[in-house]
Amino acid sequence: MVRRLPSQPPVLPGFSYVHVLGSGGFADVFLYEQNMPRRQVAVKVMLSEVVNDQVRQMFQAEANLMAQLSTHPSILTVYQASVSSDGRPYLVMELCSSSLSERYRREPIPVPEVLRIAIKIGSAVETAHRAGVLHRDIKPSNILQTAYGHPVLSDFGIASTLGGQKDENSVGLSIPWSAPEVLLDETPGSIASEVWSLAATTYSLLAGRSPFEVPGGANSSSDLMGRIARAKPQAIGRPDVPASLEALLRRGMSRRPEQRPESALEFVRELQLVETELGLPQTAAEIAMDDWALGTVADQEERTRLRPVSTGSAPPKAGRRRRRPVPSEPYAPVGTVRDRSAPDGPFSRSAPGAAGTGFRRMAWALAAAAALVTVLGTVALVVLVRAVGDGIPVVSDIQADVQSGGRVEFSWPDPGISDGDRYQITVTDDGVRSTPALQSASRFVVDTDAGHDVCVTVVVNRDGTTGAASAEKCVDVVED
Repeated sequence: MVRRLPSQPPVLPGFSYVHVLGSGGFADVFLYEQNMPRRQVAVKVMLSEVVNDQVRQMFQAEANLMAQLSTHPSILTVYQASVSSDGRPYLVMELCSSSLSERYRREPIPVPEVLRIAIKIGSAVETAHRAGVLHRDIKPSNILQTAYGHPVLSDFGIASTLGGQKDENSVGLSIPWSAPEVLLDETPGSIASEVWSLAATTYSLLAGRSPFEVPGGANSSSDLMGRIARAKPQAIGRPDVPASLEALLRRGMSRRPEQRPESALEFVRELQLVETELGLPQTAAEIAMDDWALGTVADQEERTRLRPVSTGSAPPKAGRRRRRPVPSEPYAPVGTVRDRSAPDGPFSRSAPGAAGTGFRRMAWALAAAAALVTVLGTVALVVLVRAVGDGIPVVSDIQADVQSGGRVEFSWPDPGISDGDRYQITVTDDGVRSTPALQSASRFVVDTDAGHDVCVTVVVNRDGTTGAASAEKCVDVVED
């Protein structure tokens, strides 16, 4: 296929053209040097033949969207957007490297690095989803790296908004990372399809190829689409990739959207569990927090302002008599008792001799006993709270329905979970224990092979705390 030549770079006030960086179906990317402040930037310029009034409006909306999202540390930063003198819209963006898209096919990328990249990009996707935005084109070539090696997600689907126009070359390159329901036009995109693309992209960075690509085999668009529809990716083939990670990626690329992790954040959390399994420090999930962004600036100033603390008594109000100061008494140390009777009575603080000493010893003993009782009571309370699991319900009566093709559907009645609770499901397939999965649905499907023994354990997870585990449910999968 003959690739077109890049378009003529536009003259942009305040920028000096350097050279071409790349070309796509709807735009070219050029390297410019910004004059003030002086820095090198990437400028994405739309092709004149695709520009019309509708595209200009879409481009403006896309530019505003990118500006909003680019505050995320793992989303490409957009500096400005405008229209050149020849009428072509353009974006001025942070200059990043596309070396990752070449590197993963050239050399094995270490598993810890792939997990870190996937968690950061998954966090970016989750942030976009919370803003009501779908990327629609998650793939290795859209993951760039800053000068400091930080992965950033680029290209938030400008091409996909161009009134249904499609570029064959661009679409062909995206097929390996597109969910089956998108390829079959069942949906233009959804959170579930983006989770599929995240899993497929993570697989690619590990395997050095797309999930359904056969090395040395037929890999045309129709071949890939047929394999994607069957949802049986090849094994990654690396001994350093744990079985739990492969199982997570297979589940992320399930043919049925409901079998995948429910969100990009859930996918990220399960990747973090793999990090923990490998003894790695967990990569932080960079999700935008709402607290600081709520309310007006004045509200924030009120929340963070330090208030002066009164250090003296307030002036007396008119008509109110000033109270006479009460003479202070010496500080009474622990174990002494203030006088509550006659000067020579048994509770006299000044009574000398054995009686005063005896009462002090008695007071010390009582105080120590009270402290011991408090400590023992606290320990008993902690033990009791742990025993009851903070009231977290326990799953019981798990049912298993063995279906054709090695598919087993496990289900269980709702034990009384609250909003925000999740089921944490651990699968052991023929002796291989998977990383726990988190979901809110009370059903879970396992795809396995005939002759395997499959077991599941379900635990309710509440704000990161797990309750008691259910009894393990096991089934033997036999030949059809």
